[in-house]
Amino acid sequence: MHKLVSFVAMSFLVFIVWVIYLANTGQDSIFFDLVRSIPNGDKLGHVSLCGILTVLFIVCCKFRSFAFGNAHVYYGVAIVLTLVCLEELSQAFISTRTFDLFDMVANIVGISSGAFICHLGKTRFTQTG
Repeated sequence: MHKLVSFVAMSFLVFIVWVIYLANTGQDSIFFDLVRSIPNGDKLGHVSLCGILTVLFIVCCKFRSFAFGNAHVYYGVAIVLTLVCLEELSQAFISTRTFDLFDMVANIVGISSGAFICHLGKTRFTQTG
């Protein structure tokens, strides 16, 4: 089962990298048309993609976490947050892209939602009784 989740996580990451490549090179896609056709589709896309990627990476990392002050942070969250921040910040240096703080906020909402869902799921599935 872990191999399947890892495969899905990596496949989803490759899909996201492909979409980023299309955006960075100014190409169009059916996905971009879909996002434009939905009110706030861009922000919903950021929340959804980051949330799904976070869930997949947390499960892929077997819910492992590390201490950060008084908090425990899933490795999956740290990985996705790092990748997303680097990608968003890189847009300031790419002529076909524009850095948008609200995209970053939407990414963080998605990552937080994914982490919360995993926390609830882990708590529910590891309870005894």
